[in-house]
Amino acid sequence: MRNWLIGLGIAVGCLLVSWALLVLLARRLPSGILRDLAAFIPDCVTTVRRLRKDPRVPRKAKIAIVFAGLWVASPIDLIPEFLPVIGPLDDIVVVALALRYAGRQVPREVLIEAWPGETRLLERLLGPARPAS
Repeated sequence: MRNWLIGLGIAVGCLLVSWALLVLLARRLPSGILRDLAAFIPDCVTTVRRLRKDPRVPRKAKIAIVFAGLWVASPIDLIPEFLPVIGPLDDIVVVALALRYAGRQVPREVLIEAWPGETRLLERLLGPARPAS
């Protein structure tokens, strides 16, 4: 049991270090695609936190958003995090799908308010705005 707890502690520590590295890279990199990729997961976590508390977000969208946030926080992944470049890919896909789903449920302005990063990245993720019916 002790070895299992030590292993779990090491895994959680590695996950926290990788997140800290992403945040550091997101702040230090010059503008461009690398900075956008490094900032994507931290921006998604901030967006999930903000949308979860927003009363304008319907319950189904909140469930999808919280699921995506838990997926990112979970140490269990389809693609292990320690693989360079492709490690966070499953996290990005799950969060992108949840945000696209929320984009159909929530007014676009609410998502843009909650997104701390470059709005052009979120606009690209959400796709073209649908005309009001």
